[in-house]
Amino acid sequence: MKVHTRSSAIIGTICLVASLALTTASAEEPATPRPAAGVALTEVATAQNPTAGTPGPGDTVWIAERAGTVRVLGDQGLGEPVLDISGETTTDGERGLLGIAFDHDFAHFYISFTNLEGTSTLDEFAVQDGKIQPETRRTVLTQTQPFENHNGGDITFGPDGYLYIGLGDGGSGGDPQKNGQNLGTLLGKLLRIDPSGAKPYAIPADNPFVGDPNAKGEIWAYGLRNPWRFSFDAGTGDLLIGDVGQDAWEEIDWAPAGSKGGENYGWSQMEGTHPFRGGTEPANHVPPIHEYDRTGLGCSVTGGYVYRGDAIPDLKGQYLFSDYCDGTIRTLKIEDGKVTGEGDLGVSGGEVISFVQDGHGELYTLDLGGSISRIDPA
Repeated sequence: MKVHTRSSAIIGTICLVASLALTTASAEEPATPRPAAGVALTEVATAQNPTAGTPGPGDTVWIAERAGTVRVLGDQGLGEPVLDISGETTTDGERGLLGIAFDHDFAHFYISFTNLEGTSTLDEFAVQDGKIQPETRRTVLTQTQPFENHNGGDITFGPDGYLYIGLGDGGSGGDPQKNGQNLGTLLGKLLRIDPSGAKPYAIPADNPFVGDPNAKGEIWAYGLRNPWRFSFDAGTGDLLIGDVGQDAWEEIDWAPAGSKGGENYGWSQMEGTHPFRGGTEPANHVPPIHEYDRTGLGCSVTGGYVYRGDAIPDLKGQYLFSDYCDGTIRTLKIEDGKVTGEGDLGVSGGEVISFVQDGHGELYTLDLGGSISRIDPA
């Protein structure tokens, strides 16, 4: 799923930590820590290894469980599975059901998972009256994975109506196949496709590498190691990506809403703003807007969302993210692509594997151990 080769966060081999103190550093000048908005985490349900979530029809929130089930969050917690592909995926390494998404009008539901061979797979279902229609299932895209880690797997529809897919570099450690900088593979990339434009999908004509015989047309951005959760700011359309580092640096990448794509985030020549194992910084490298090292308890960034809800006014416009090993919910204030403030909300979400944004902009944290918590005012 999301963690580097020293140990798989998904299989839970990382020891639980007793204290939560993360040393952070900006990718440019260190920002002064800001007073945090007063928040509390309210547990609303318990799941079996929740991995991802998405807003659903009728103001619902749908939750993916790693072993292959999808359940709907209601006032009484999680309902019975509305989808079960547990016989089609595995939970070894960093594999499993890794991402779910609806298109903008809730007409189709998409799942991102690794199949029994470990192949990254994106499937589509039609939705009618808020219910999945199993007989309409079709496979949209597959990508063979050479190793069992760095699968990425996050999916979301952008403001433009196209489906974005995050894929890791193929795994092992140190990008042995040099996929991050290789435009001839989908690995180590953020993809952008139109699943409704053709069968199995169409490539948008304005994707940055369309027409380049040496590049895959699906690629929107590249130079990613394991993009573990990306999102679009519901207020501005800006793109933010949490990219898991190798040995030393975790990073948050950013692109403006008006981007034409083609950003090179540097891996595996760079880890954050630092040359990786003697690498040379690419001329077109887009450095992260924020990075932090491993001198604290952090080990694997979990990207989040810019808060656009109404429940916590002081938090509006700030980007929330965490770290699987540290668990602290942290914030960045971003202006024109630069971090102008850092915050610590003073709460821990445990083994934070993902955030979920509901249809009203309120945020939830998913603890791989099972807890689903809403971020509420204290």
